[in-house]
Amino acid sequence: MKDSNPDSVSRNQEITKNYFQFLNQHIADVISGKVDEFMEINQIASELFLSHKHLTDTVQKETGNHPCHFYDFKILEHAQEMLTQTDDSVAEIARKLTYNPSNFSKFFKKFLGQTPGQYRKANKK
Repeated sequence: MKDSNPDSVSRNQEITKNYFQFLNQHIADVISGKVDEFMEINQIASELFLSHKHLTDTVQKETGNHPCHFYDFKILEHAQEMLTQTDDSVAEIARKLTYNPSNFSKFFKKFLGQTPGQYRKANKK
């Protein structure tokens, strides 16, 4: 049975919006060094006073993608920005994003089809 209550739709949108706001701030805090490591989705859900399942189901329903998709995407956005707008080494960028440099390169290439070094060379301004 489909829930036709307009309040539940707006609550789902509110949860999704709060997740994105939290995610943006959390990633900024990790990059700035205010926070030592990235939180797991269940920890983020807890910070938002939600169960892991409810957060995951709601974001997936509202966007069509799992919350982890957006987490990875946002991390990659920041990585791309740092690669093109700073002279920090790939290893330093990886460390700022709490990655081992080798794992960071694999993560980056898996999603973008090129290594961080290749991306920087092709896109550096």
